[in-house]
Amino acid sequence: MSYYSGCMDSHKPHFLEACFLCRKPLGCNSDIFMYRGNTPFCSKECRQEQIEIDESIDKKSWKMSSSSSRSIRKSDPKDSTPNKTVRTGTVAVA
Repeated sequence: MSYYSGCMDSHKPHFLEACFLCRKPLGCNSDIFMYRGNTPFCSKECRQEQIEIDESIDKKSWKMSSSSSRSIRKSDPKDSTPNKTVRTGTVAVA
């Protein structure tokens, strides 16, 4: 009889083999707490810690991209050209 029971020792590594955070082996009949589709955790605590890590990384990368885009706008050489002609007024299109 050949079937996968989830507890065989001679099988290829599987993504549900160990907790993503602490690497604790996931038992055959124990609960597995999933996050972002296919990331397994041994407990709610490990999953929550990973969620907080991801949120922290997302906030840092958002702040970095936001501040770098501001600094790029400030140092844009096109904006600092002294011989720029600017026309103001009203334009009417028929």
